[in-house]
Amino acid sequence: MRYLATVSYNGSAYYGWQKQVGKISIQEIIEGVLSRILDKETKIYASGRTDAGVHSLGQTFHFDAKEIKDLGKFTYSINSLLPKDIFVDTIMKVDDNFHARYNVKRKIYSYYINIGKYDLFKVDEIYQFIRPLDIEKMKECLNVFLGEHCFQNFTSKDEDENNFVRIIYDAKLSLDNNIIKITFEGNGFMRYMVRMIVGTLIEVGLGKLKIEEVKAILDDKNRNVVSYKAPASGLYLDKVIY
Repeated sequence: MRYLATVSYNGSAYYGWQKQVGKISIQEIIEGVLSRILDKETKIYASGRTDAGVHSLGQTFHFDAKEIKDLGKFTYSINSLLPKDIFVDTIMKVDDNFHARYNVKRKIYSYYINIGKYDLFKVDEIYQFIRPLDIEKMKECLNVFLGEHCFQNFTSKDEDENNFVRIIYDAKLSLDNNIIKITFEGNGFMRYMVRMIVGTLIEVGLGKLKIEEVKAILDDKNRNVVSYKAPASGLYLDKVIY
């Protein structure tokens, strides 16, 4: 049987989702718990990677196992063994040919920036920028990224099977109690893509970069990757849509 799980995690203590030699990862922790419960080495396959320090409210992964009679009890058992910063929200049975990565249609990411008083209790959960930004300019610039574009200058990825072309269907920026929230919905996001876009928006908000210059960077046919990159602490994978 194949099962699809949704998991939330605070990525502050981990070197990202994917297993790495000599470094603690979220995938490694979950696989260890599943293997212990199922009494068999069990691999999991995620919708995609998240980098070191990045969080999730809706990461998904699939795994194969013999029929699980009581999914509620099984989920409870997993969470009782997982560390407190990782929590499996749901598990459901899916078709045998379902794949957590290859069946993804869209993903939603959010990025949080604190421009108010420094909050030491959320230093690993929200980017503590604590400087004023031109919100309206940032909102205007956000529109530049909507639609289908080659995002080669907004990712550190060396090569891409789709020539770095992605679609951003929706992008929003809001401000509430000195916390900026920027949300992106797209058909896929490459390594550092959201963080580089956010870093660029911050430069616009500081008045160091003009919107016309951002558009020129996006439209540049030559590869010149931006040097702006917001920290991992403010980034969340909100939802994976199938």
